[in-house]
Order: sequence, then structure tokens, then C-alpha cells
Amino acid sequence: MLNLKYLDLLAQKYDSEEKVVTEIINLEAILNLPKGTEHFVSDLHGEYQAFQHVLRNGSGNVKVKIRDLFKDELHEHELNEFATFVYYPEEKLQLIKSNFSSKKELQEWYIVMIERMMKLVSYASSKNTRSKLRRALPTQFVYIIEELLYKTDELKNKKDYYTKMVEKIISLGQADKLIIGLAYTTQRLVVDHLHVVGDIYDRGPAPHKIVDTLINYHSVDIQWGNHDVLWLGAFAGSKVCLANIIRICARYNNLDIIEDVYGINLRPLLNLAEKYYDDNPVFRPKRISNEKLTEQEQLQITKIHQAISIIQFKLESPIIKRRPCFDMSDRLLLEKINYDKNEATLHGKTYPLENICFATINPEKPEELLEEEKQVMDKLLFSVQHSEKLARHMNFLMKKGSLYLKYNGNLLIHGCIPLDEIGNMKKMKIEGKTYAGRELLDVFERFLRYAFAHPDETDDFATDMVWYLWTGENSSLFGKREMTTFERYFIKEKETHKERKNPYYYLREDEEICRKMLAEFDLNPKLGRIINGHTPVKEIDGENPIKANGKMIVIDGGFSKAYQSTTGIAGYTLLYNSYGMELVAHQLFISKEEVLSNETDVLSVKRLVDEELKRKKVRETNIGEGLLQEISNLNSLMEHRYMK
Repeated sequence: MLNLKYLDLLAQKYDSEEKVVTEIINLEAILNLPKGTEHFVSDLHGEYQAFQHVLRNGSGNVKVKIRDLFKDELHEHELNEFATFVYYPEEKLQLIKSNFSSKKELQEWYIVMIERMMKLVSYASSKNTRSKLRRALPTQFVYIIEELLYKTDELKNKKDYYTKMVEKIISLGQADKLIIGLAYTTQRLVVDHLHVVGDIYDRGPAPHKIVDTLINYHSVDIQWGNHDVLWLGAFAGSKVCLANIIRICARYNNLDIIEDVYGINLRPLLNLAEKYYDDNPVFRPKRISNEKLTEQEQLQITKIHQAISIIQFKLESPIIKRRPCFDMSDRLLLEKINYDKNEATLHGKTYPLENICFATINPEKPEELLEEEKQVMDKLLFSVQHSEKLARHMNFLMKKGSLYLKYNGNLLIHGCIPLDEIGNMKKMKIEGKTYAGRELLDVFERFLRYAFAHPDETDDFATDMVWYLWTGENSSLFGKREMTTFERYFIKEKETHKERKNPYYYLREDEEICRKMLAEFDLNPKLGRIINGHTPVKEIDGENPIKANGKMIVIDGGFSKAYQSTTGIAGYTLLYNSYGMELVAHQLFISKEEVLSNETDVLSVKRLVDEELKRKKVRETNIGEGLLQEISNLNSLMEHRYMK
């Protein structure tokens, strides 16, 4: 029996036997609906326009609904035009309206389009309750839409009623708003829940727009990626994480995200950079977009890039020294340099250094920050922690995010579960206690949440641990022996650039290893799957994103333009509906204008991951578990209050 105080609280909401009975019947009925469609995306890396397109077309799910419903009614070009309208209703509506020569033609088109949109919304909502559909409808038209959706006209008694309703919508100038609202309703209905499996930030130009979209999305969760944790760490008070995000933004010509979007003043850093640094080819910003920089702009970014990189390397050293459990002493790189000869000795071998920019380094105390550098970092951190927009975005990531998620029998994780060479969970000793597997990830998350909750503590163990998640060998987000940023800047020999991956990345091809990892997280090894991001799948080389006989699905196929030359595609997404899973490969997204003019999607192959033997229902999902608990609580209330 539930706690009587809880039952008394429950009774305030359900204050009659009829209300309790009605809710039990309602919840029991919902349990027998088909499970909703889950949509998985990963490694968005600031590519807002491509992400928007995938979100709007539901990874092809919108087109599937349209084709199923209208294949015998519309020609191929009409199906494509209608689908494009549902993706981008405002823009497509203006293009379509410009083709009409008379008001009468436009009115006739409105009548057809309203009828067509009503059919589509009705079809797309077939798995939803009326109350759930109502929440998805444009609020100003709920009554009208429900009348048109649920019309009963068998005896023709209400034909004039429905006809007049549509005519008045058009004559009152509301047709545009109605069909645009119905298009967005369709987008919402084809996906029940969105999973973002990590790395919203860095490389691409608009991660903030992605976060704004997610904040307003109807149902979403996030599994943090290593780049997301870097931003969370900076906001939590880690100066070395802050140096990293500025360095990456400089590298990819995205400093406007720091300064213009989040309002963080980079002028003190630029003044420092102008004083100590010159042009340096390896630090020039990458040209991912077609945006052209003036010579002065490029030179300023190049100088900032050098200044913040050297500060980053300096800030890493004290953490490595005070945290021996990180086992990173071989990354005390500034101490491995012979500053007279411009050489560095790594792993017993000496390499000449090039592109050097060591003007602010004291060879006797290489990790020591100049007073100017300290002041710059203090100002930057203050600015970061007092950015209202960044605070809103980071708080959202914390609220909706986690290092891993168990959802509907599957394990969602951005990076890896650290393993040793024979497939056992790799152990790490933290504060005198040894952790591995799920326990290790839980400890990592606990430290991250503590650091975020205590932003004034900037050199404590928790804040250092957030940086370790970005770059440490046993980090579930990094998954490599070392991050060779220094070597890529200053050493020509490619052998020093290699980052040795955790055995997870080849052992995940083994079905038994995947089953073992699922069992570690208390998931059914027979039915569950691991959904993974982080490492781009090189389809161009024949790599298969479906691994271990379907137990492992890797959906990072290269949303980021920086990766597309090596992956050969523009990303994978995954759909999981009541019938099973489908993996969707995406071709290069050029622009929204390209889609509007050519009416083509950037989808290619849908690969069937599995097929359910029987259609999965809500009862078998995480939501179903919650509903079953609610039903149990209501039954207890019935026994306690109404069946004595």
C-alpha cells in the first residue's frame, strides 16, 4: 500500500470515484497504442541548417507518410512539391502563390491544400490520442481543425457546415496561417521523441541555434558529447576547458559564437595576442564555409589562436601534476621542450619543432602564466559565467542531458565504455576507490554535476575531472590514449599525431562484447542495442555503421562539414518505430534554397536494422513503465478511498 499521505495528495487531483475510473481506463487504453517513433541524431557540430532539414523531414518519415497516403492520387513531382511544402511551409507557400494569376485559382488551391493537409494530419496522428493531437495543433485553430478532422457527414446534413467553415477561413485571410500550422503539426506528429547522442557544439557555425531549437522541441533528451562537456566545463569554472573552446572556435573561424552570440568580450585576448604573436600558417583558421576573411581578420584570428593555445597548454600542466590518478605525466609537453634547440622529446624520441610561438613561455617555469595571461583568463571566465544566454543553454544541457541513457531497452552513449584489450571493463582509481563500467560513468557524471552546481570552485577535483572527460585516457567521451593537439601544431612527423583508440572501438564489432556491455547496464543482451556516436563512419571506405550483428549502431556519419571528405556522406540518423529500426544515410545538404527550388531530399539508403516479430506497444516502453506505475497508484487510491 502506498504511503497514505501520498494517496491523500493524489485524491486532491482525483476527488471522485468517476475521475479515478476514467483515468485508469484512459491509461490502460494508451498502453495498447503502438509505440511512438524515436528519432536519433548525433554529432551535429553546429550544422544548424542540415539539422533543421533532418528535423523537418523526420529523416524521411514525412515523405513516407505522404507517399503512403497520396501515391495513387498525386504524380511524383506533386508528391515532392507537397513534401517540400510540409518541410518549409512559409517559404514554399510564397513560391506557390506567386504562380497564380487570379484570386479564384488561389482560392481553389487553398481548398485542395486544406483538405490535403487535414488528411495528412489525420494519418500522421493515427497512433496518438485526441488529447495528444490537440497539444500538437496550432492553438488558434484547435476548434476548427478538430471539427474538420472528425467530421461525420454520412447523411449530408453537415456538408454546408463544413464547406462554409473552409470558405470563411479563406475569405478571412486565415488560410496561410492554418496550412502553415498544419505543416508544423505534421512535423511534430511523425516523431514522438528525439534523442541527441552528443556533440551539439564546435566546428560548425550555429550550435546556439540548435540548442534554441531543442529547448522548444516537444520531447527530447541529450547524451553529452565530449565537445558539449567542454562547454559545460567552461561554464562550471574550468579555465582550461574555456581555453579549449576559444581555441576550437578560432581554428574553425567561429569566434563570433563566443563574442556576438554569447556576449563574451575577446578584446583583452586580442590585445594580448597582438602584443606577443605574429602570423603563423598552422594557426590560420580553417576554411569550412565560403565566407571570405580580410587579411586583417585572418591575421587577428591567427594571433588569438596562438595566444589561447599556449595558455591552454600552460593550464594543463598544474592539473596533470596535482591529479596523479589521471596518469597523464607524459602530457607535460611544455617541460619536454629544449627551448634553445626548438626540439621536443616524446616517448624517448626527439623531434624538431616548427611553427613555434613560445614568446610568453619561461623555459625555467614553462607552465607559469604571465600576469597578463592570468588577467585575460579571469576576465574571460567572468564573462562566460555571466552570459545570460550561455547560462540558459548550459542549464538546458544539464537538465536534459546525461552521459548515457537507457531508453526502451537500448543504451545510448556518445563515446565509449572504456575496455581493456580482452574486453573487460577498464578500471580507474579515483580518490582511493576503483571503478569500471557503469559505475565509472556514474562517477564521472556525479563530478560533472557537482562542478556545474559549484561554479565558484575552479581548481577542485570535480572541475579537473570535467577536463579529464575531454581528454583523459579512461574518459567515456574521449576514448583515446592521448589528445595530440600540441603535436599537430608543432611537429611535422605524422607518427606523433596518431591518437590510439580504446579497444572498445574494435571490440564493438564483437556481438558477445556488446551483449556483455548491455548486461553491465542491466539491459537485455538479447533484445537491446547500443546506439553510438563520436567516431565518423567512413562509408566511403566501405565501413558499415551496423556492427556486431545489429547490437551496435554508429550514427555519426559526418554532419560536420569538416568530416565529410573522409566519410563520404553527410551523417546518419536512426528511426525506431513500432515495427523496428531503420538507419538513414544523408547526402550533402547544400542549402534550404536548394531544397525549395529542386524539391529534393538529401536522403539516400534506408537500411533495415531489425524487424519486430510483433508490433511494439507503449506498454513495452519507458513511458509504459511510468503509466503502469500511475495505474497501480490509482488502483491503490480506489482501494483506499472508494472500495471500503
